[in-house]
Amino acid sequence: MTRVIELEDSAPGEALTVAVLAGGRSSEHDVSLSSGTAVSEGLRAAGHEVVWVEIARDGVWRSAGRSLSVTPGGGLLGVDVVFPVLHGPFGEDGTVQGLLETLDVAYVGAGVAASAVCLDKVLFKQLMAGLGVPQVDYRGVRAERFAREREQVLAELAALGLPVFVKPAHLGSSVGIVKVDADEGLGGALEQAFVHDGLAIVEAMAAGTEVECGVLGRLACEATASEPAVASEPGEIVFAGEFYDYGAKYTPGGMELIIPARISRAAREQVSQLAVSAFLASGCDGLARVDFFVDGERVLLNELNTMPGFTPTSVYAKMLGASGVPYARLLDHLCRLACERHARHLARLT
Repeated sequence: MTRVIELEDSAPGEALTVAVLAGGRSSEHDVSLSSGTAVSEGLRAAGHEVVWVEIARDGVWRSAGRSLSVTPGGGLLGVDVVFPVLHGPFGEDGTVQGLLETLDVAYVGAGVAASAVCLDKVLFKQLMAGLGVPQVDYRGVRAERFAREREQVLAELAALGLPVFVKPAHLGSSVGIVKVDADEGLGGALEQAFVHDGLAIVEAMAAGTEVECGVLGRLACEATASEPAVASEPGEIVFAGEFYDYGAKYTPGGMELIIPARISRAAREQVSQLAVSAFLASGCDGLARVDFFVDGERVLLNELNTMPGFTPTSVYAKMLGASGVPYARLLDHLCRLACERHARHLARLT
């Protein structure tokens, strides 16, 4: 039986003016624009007014063809809430969230600290390890250390076995991932990752099914102390290539999402529980997509995305839709969560 999320805020709320913030300086600029376009359409379908704000690759913010300047405490274009549909560095890492905090405007998604922790794949895994969460075996490698101690680093990484996956630690959308099947390829793969990021993560190959789970925060009127957030029905990722790469994620037909995931009921429950636990332990707000590998009854957490893609091929909204939360309703709920959090914040300041 498919998990169903019941939202109690069923009465139509006041229409909001929402700034959709898209683009950005990272390599995921185009993905963000696609996500932002879809979010804008969904917000309008929910009855809200949308103000488009695009961040160019050089970091300049523009709206209606004009560059923007902002004043601390002055909000952003008079909107009620900002939906920062940004992926990767300079957007999903706490930098934009910090700016929005200084502007004193409500915004969707994780705050500064959670955004920074969760985008850093190594730091996030260290946090989860401290909580005893089962994970894929991994090592973090900094570019400076690799340049000084190349042979020692490679010897330490041998403990992971082969194959391994080498990734830039602060990028999403599977950008820059290399699968390494032979010892002689590991050094080159690390050097390639360092082109994108000064920190790389090397992960052991995980057997089993790739499963993803959406997490959605609850409004105060519907939350309880034991359930401040709820998990979607987990979905199974099926793809044709060797691993779930950029092409599989963003090319129509590159992957298939099967809901519910073809894993046991017990494994689905474990995925859902771990997804919410990771969300809460890392201090997230609003939404997240949590990724796992499931092999029989063994569930391994892989990573958490604080602003998952909202493109037509992205899976977060599909999993929530399959769990009873249609796209426009989901976006409306996220905006109202953001406004509620901002109101609490203002109340603490007065």
